[in-house]
Amino acid sequence: MNNQAAIIGTTTWGTTLGILLAQNNIPVSMLARTEAEAQTLTNDRCNSRFLPDTPFPDCLNVTSKPESALKKATLVIIAVPSDRLRENVRQIKSHLQPGVTILSATKGLELPAAKRMSQVLEEELPTSFHSGICVLSGPNLAKEIAQGKAASTVIAGSNADARQRAQDALMSHNFRVYTSADVLGVELAGALKNIVALGAGIGDGMDAGENAKSAFITRGLAEMTRLGIAAGADPLTFAGLAGLGDVIATCSSRLSRNRYVGEELAKGRSWPEIRDSMNNVAEGVNATQAALIMAQELGVEMPIAEMASRVLFDGLSPQKAMAELMARPARSEW
Repeated sequence: MNNQAAIIGTTTWGTTLGILLAQNNIPVSMLARTEAEAQTLTNDRCNSRFLPDTPFPDCLNVTSKPESALKKATLVIIAVPSDRLRENVRQIKSHLQPGVTILSATKGLELPAAKRMSQVLEEELPTSFHSGICVLSGPNLAKEIAQGKAASTVIAGSNADARQRAQDALMSHNFRVYTSADVLGVELAGALKNIVALGAGIGDGMDAGENAKSAFITRGLAEMTRLGIAAGADPLTFAGLAGLGDVIATCSSRLSRNRYVGEELAKGRSWPEIRDSMNNVAEGVNATQAALIMAQELGVEMPIAEMASRVLFDGLSPQKAMAELMARPARSEW
């Protein structure tokens, strides 16, 4: 069977992944939400809303019909916000082909139960599709990748053949793809790093300094790892691309949505005000709530996530949050 791919979601990341596949000469069908959106993307031959300067390769097409997008797809990439993944899977599952590889490119956790995206996929899809489920995460700022700048990522899956197929499809001279068997760790790292990025953005907005930012990121990574280990993840995953790699990119880049939210919070804006002004979703907000649900269930201390939650939802000022973190009792680093 010839490789063909479908992208579920016309997000910045979904569009970028579709372009990467098409540049590898893999025919791609991108599924739009409406016929009007599909027609606009087809006419413009680019995603004018999110990536106006990146034209579609010839073998990337757009449709609003799931049956058309999925009828020959051997690889399906889902790149939608975490709170919409379940709804999207329900719309497409009857059109999936047997043996298809399903790759979640969503870095988030579903509320209210803090479900990982692979768990949502397993709940919604028949058992026969479960071995084909994989997840993708890493330091992947979509706009840089769309511009052809070098990047790496990691694809995790329980089935070696499925993750190999996804790796082969996406690997290129500009996009280096590694594989992992630690689905849980890769997903948790990809979601939890957004909480650290929120705090890093707050520090930048307060001009807290590089010493403070470095310490905050390091302690944030320790907090992520602590929760991951308690959940059953491989600690090394948090030192890899999905963990440390993504933390560095998301906490330092002006392209990071979550870092931007933190900066705006430091300016005194409320989360609802910031949310309503954004075109894209900042997954760190829901991830903060989900992480605390998991932490309570697993008996893990997460002071950074707790402070982020209080700033986002309880009106705690960023300045007071930083003061409280600095005033925590002295302890051993490990």
